[in-house]
Amino acid sequence: MSTVANLFTSLNLISGIIAIVFALMGRLDLAPLVICFGAIFDFFDGFFARMSKQNSELGKQLDSLSDIVTFGVAPGIIMLVVLVIDISEIDSKTTAVDISNQIQVWFDNLFLGNPNLLPFAGLIIPFFTLFRLAKFNITDNQTHYFIGLPAPMNTFFFMLFPLIISIEIKNVILSKILLPLFNPYFLSFLMIFMGFLMISKIRLLAFKFTYFRIKGNEIRVSFLLISLLFILLFKVWSIALIVFLYIILSTIENIIFKKNKDEI
Repeated sequence: MSTVANLFTSLNLISGIIAIVFALMGRLDLAPLVICFGAIFDFFDGFFARMSKQNSELGKQLDSLSDIVTFGVAPGIIMLVVLVIDISEIDSKTTAVDISNQIQVWFDNLFLGNPNLLPFAGLIIPFFTLFRLAKFNITDNQTHYFIGLPAPMNTFFFMLFPLIISIEIKNVILSKILLPLFNPYFLSFLMIFMGFLMISKIRLLAFKFTYFRIKGNEIRVSFLLISLLFILLFKVWSIALIVFLYIILSTIENIIFKKNKDEI
């Protein structure tokens, strides 16, 4: 069973690498999708490890090494590409080739004396993710909850932006409304803010199912069901709502935990 868990861990790593390749090719529609597959593999590697009751040190290190790629480097590169793109030039006729050309021009300018360094702000994500995962590895009290925003949830939040470019911003009316969201200084602030949430001491809900039944997993199941409803109703915009829902349900879970602890 531990071998199966490590196999899923390696698939998580491969997903992150493929997402980076897609991002640099200008396929901002596919890169977030591949990261979603990585998150699924990440969930199942932990599940099978707990089922086998063989949480080895090797598995723990493999998991973190994979996560730093899929939930650190990959989203960082994706946001770098988002910051490279001139959003005002995106319309219904824009293709992945057009985006790829903008990326190539940016790379060329880096070495031809007219560099735009703002896109490197995307590397804020792997910077904070590195510390988030390191802190996770040296603590033993994050079995039923997390201390700080989990790296996958942070990645999930920032996948909103490439998906907006791929789906929503091609609408001429929406493009004008959404343009301020892609201000590089706003995005940089957002990445720093979410980064500090990752390394904070805020107690947040963990989704480590050790068994598939509702009793004992009420809040987790509620989160999954409401998230599914959000996806069906709000499509791309459900991403931000799901992250906010996660924080709200974590707060509720904290209140219940504190109440039960006080009663003991």
